[in-house]
Amino acid sequence: MARWEQYEVWIQSGESWVLSSSFVDLDVATAAAQSRGTRVRLIHATYEDSKLIGQQVIAEIGAVRTA
Repeated sequence: MARWEQYEVWIQSGESWVLSSSFVDLDVATAAAQSRGTRVRLIHATYEDSKLIGQQVIAEIGAVRTA
């Protein structure tokens, strides 16, 4: 079984979260997350073959806007 890890940038779209991009390097993923103008989560994800077996939120960037 192939196992790999990646860093994912998820953006908030309304009430849900959508995968924006993924990177092997944490520094690149962090820079991509910080460059977004919306609320984002930086997630460390581990996969085995094509199945997600674990994920951890590393950071949540951006504030929730209130009306």
